[in-house]
Amino acid sequence: MTVDSGTEALPDLTQWIRPGDTVMWGQAGAQPTLLTRALIKHRHALGRIRLFLGSSLSAQPGLDHADAFDFVSYCGGGTNRTLAAAGVLDILPCHYSDLPHLIRTGALRVDVLMLQVSAPDDGGIHSLGQANEYLVPALDAARTVIAEANPLVPWTYGERNLTAADFSLVVSSSDPLSDSAVLTIGPIEQAIGNHVASLIEDGSTLQLGIGAIPDSVLSSLDRHRDLGIHSGAIGDGVAALSESGVITNARKTIDPGVSVAGVLMGGTRLRKFAHRNSSLRLRSTDYTHNHAVLSEIDRFVTINSAIEVDLTGQVNAEVAGGCYVGAVGGALDFARAAHRSPGGKVIFALRSTAGARSRIVAKLSGPVSTPRSDVGFVVTEHGVADLRGQPLSERVRRMLLVADPAHRDSLEKIALSARLGQQ
Repeated sequence: MTVDSGTEALPDLTQWIRPGDTVMWGQAGAQPTLLTRALIKHRHALGRIRLFLGSSLSAQPGLDHADAFDFVSYCGGGTNRTLAAAGVLDILPCHYSDLPHLIRTGALRVDVLMLQVSAPDDGGIHSLGQANEYLVPALDAARTVIAEANPLVPWTYGERNLTAADFSLVVSSSDPLSDSAVLTIGPIEQAIGNHVASLIEDGSTLQLGIGAIPDSVLSSLDRHRDLGIHSGAIGDGVAALSESGVITNARKTIDPGVSVAGVLMGGTRLRKFAHRNSSLRLRSTDYTHNHAVLSEIDRFVTINSAIEVDLTGQVNAEVAGGCYVGAVGGALDFARAAHRSPGGKVIFALRSTAGARSRIVAKLSGPVSTPRSDVGFVVTEHGVADLRGQPLSERVRRMLLVADPAHRDSLEKIALSARLGQQ
């Protein structure tokens, strides 16, 4: 069924969604905003349902809609932070690579999948647009698939192209697409980016997180050559380096000549770069985070951020100030592959402080998202701590050198009293 919907004429979803259902859609700019507005409008007629959220750019649905929705997510990123702070967001603490298996087995149930897709081409084929990742396994698991076709959505090459026959309902939309926030790269972020760039060799294949630190790294790579991309997400910085000829994927040991990602998290520049670009492939999480696939990549360099890192190299990427703001994510999936990759490196980069608080800490204030055994380099604006092959005592010494100078003495005293270099 195909329905044309203007801004005011929202489709009635009550015949497709049942009380107790779990509804999923794409994250970031891949959220089908017309369909989610319709879901909000008719929520009281639907009965209570559960929504699985990715990292969200939209404030809708939000706190006002907890009267009819239960919220669950793998992350506290984006506008999910508001839901987490209010105590209405339930967290699924899993490795990103586990999501397809959880969906297929029903451990993470998906009853209704709502997709944002491209307008159909002359052959009636829709592209999944800005996200493949966990939506591909959800396509097979969901009872009902509803699509929002928008001509602004880029046509991207992915694992699944779809026709109207794949959907219970197709709604036409002209909603503007959501852009990821443009983050300021200041002197501190640039210093971190320069330090990280110094660790990356020409011909490396990169996995990057999203945020000011990864963006600063990309901006520092303009003199590198033949870099490749295999990442869960990519942003505008990847488009810029591809257009400038820095990212060519020419030396990749798998998928040569092609950047691989699961989801686009950027703005207009990234969408224009991605549209009908055969040198970019969006793949499912089954591929982007698959350990067997990752093991075939030489010179694999993973670059992720952290909320805090302790003096022995343990990483907390989930909780800050008692609130869930991050994710387990795919960092460990990628780190273990990079450790085994010839020429591979595992890098965690972060500012040394958050306000007056040190982010290099004696004891984590949240869970261990990545164990110290899986961390290679820790980078702050003060330098690089190479932890590879180092015993605890030397790890503590090196981590102190990348902490903010104002906090080093107090951290060292705590380390000595707690015997951190010995246990």
